[in-house]
Amino acid sequence: AVELAARFHGWDLAASALALPIIGVESLYASWLRLRAAYLAPLLQFLTDACVVLFLIQSADRLIQCLGSFYITVKRIKPRLKSPALPDAEDPDAGYYPMVLVQIPMCNEKEVYQQSIAAVCNLDWPRSNFLVQVLDDSDDPTTQSLIREEVAKWQQTGARILYRHRVLRDGYKAGNLKSAMACSYVKDYEFVAIFDADFQPNPDFLKRTVPHFKDNDELGLVQARWSFVNKDENLLTRLQNINLCFHFEVEQQVNGVFLNFFGFNGTAGVWRIKALEESGGWMERTTVEDMDIAVRAHLHGWKFIFLNDVECQCELPESYEAYRKQQHRWHSGPMQLFRLCIPDIIKSKISVWKKFNLIFLFFLLRKLILPFYSFTLFCIILPMTMFVPEAELPDWVVCYIPALMSLLNILPSPKSFPFIIPYLLFENTMSVTKFNAMISGLFQLGSAYEWVVTKKSGRSSEGDLISLAAAPPRELRHHPKTGSAPSMEALMVLKEQPSPKKEGKKQQKKHNRIYKKELALSLLLLTAAARSLLTKQGIHFYFLLFQGISFLLVGLDLIGEQVE
Repeated sequence: AVELAARFHGWDLAASALALPIIGVESLYASWLRLRAAYLAPLLQFLTDACVVLFLIQSADRLIQCLGSFYITVKRIKPRLKSPALPDAEDPDAGYYPMVLVQIPMCNEKEVYQQSIAAVCNLDWPRSNFLVQVLDDSDDPTTQSLIREEVAKWQQTGARILYRHRVLRDGYKAGNLKSAMACSYVKDYEFVAIFDADFQPNPDFLKRTVPHFKDNDELGLVQARWSFVNKDENLLTRLQNINLCFHFEVEQQVNGVFLNFFGFNGTAGVWRIKALEESGGWMERTTVEDMDIAVRAHLHGWKFIFLNDVECQCELPESYEAYRKQQHRWHSGPMQLFRLCIPDIIKSKISVWKKFNLIFLFFLLRKLILPFYSFTLFCIILPMTMFVPEAELPDWVVCYIPALMSLLNILPSPKSFPFIIPYLLFENTMSVTKFNAMISGLFQLGSAYEWVVTKKSGRSSEGDLISLAAAPPRELRHHPKTGSAPSMEALMVLKEQPSPKKEGKKQQKKHNRIYKKELALSLLLLTAAARSLLTKQGIHFYFLLFQGISFLLVGLDLIGEQVE
């Protein structure tokens, strides 16, 4: 209000000293300008410059990764099999068909358990050479009963599948996997494939991943890419698809080709069991057990392969609440892990370059600095420079480089180009959640240890089961004792089962949640946008205006599906 009055009286808002009569409001305003110029502006400018440096470093890292991805595409570099393709899985002795354990960890995921079990039981692999473990950590008796019945139905078709339920469900997913690996029969298996409950591997998944281990004793992990059945469901899923396409197409592929290391994605991957055991197995010390085991395996000298052309369908969170909780876990866990494993990294026998990559690039730059500067620079410092105009943030930092980085992010999913501006704004909005998660993980706050199973919708469950029944796969010709697919009659029985999702939706009422932090930042940004009009900073005004609207929409839960 004071600055509006000053504007209407013709005072220069950017001046550090005014020749005004020292009386009343004019005196207070002159004192504020002197205080602002002498103390606040230098501090704010220092923070601004520091964040700009971090921003440029991270942008350079992003650009280098994109150039690496471009080089891989032009040179057509990808992991290639040394041996010819596997023959039909009629005879386990006809080709390279090692013993594979397939695990499906799940917890109260009644919307999707049918599709994952059906997909895994239809893997094209000699039935005698793979075993499915359904690792059910559900605490809901009804869900337990449904999953147990589903497993029993597949057992009747001849599938080698077991149901496991823990009485003491400690350690979340890591504890579940650790318990399953302790079974006595695991010693008979050489590899373990892991699929979360919403993942649907294609029948040839094992045929396209496991052969990479042949004659490659240093290989510990083969990771496949994710694809998304609901990427076009709403704006939220479209924006997530942009992020994850870049993650797989650029980050995972570049690190896999040039470093033979990347973070395990927790699912849609095949591990050599020996690599898991030598690295200490699954540990419950963080909420990112997948990244934990990957780092420890890397420190023990195991190599990783990423297959960008092998896709495994899964689901994206459709509500902001589910996505926010997922992102909190994904960004607090790495900071927990960094605190725990930094001594092991320093003492390890890997090369100095690999230590540098792990500490400064993998953890500090991409897991800590990125959420820190995104939140601090664009959500705090930028609006503050509108109230302290002596501290300046250049236009190229506010607009041009972020637009270029967003363009690079969107290249792996070119159909998403119309969403480039919403993507840029939403990423800045999500920096609040990521920053809070990073701080909680770094300082071991209570929320860092929260594990909330990402809510699934099960949109593809019924359709996939029907497609399995309607189009008999090639594997159905296999001998019943060695084949890898169930009978058509069994699939038709599964087709006729009612969808759990439909029953649940009739009983649930949806509503919008209110997110106070996002609303508070929306107020700050919109106020700063109004303030920028007084100093005629056009680019800053438009950025602050649209960013404030983005925070407002998220704060009112108007993006994505409503929560039940």
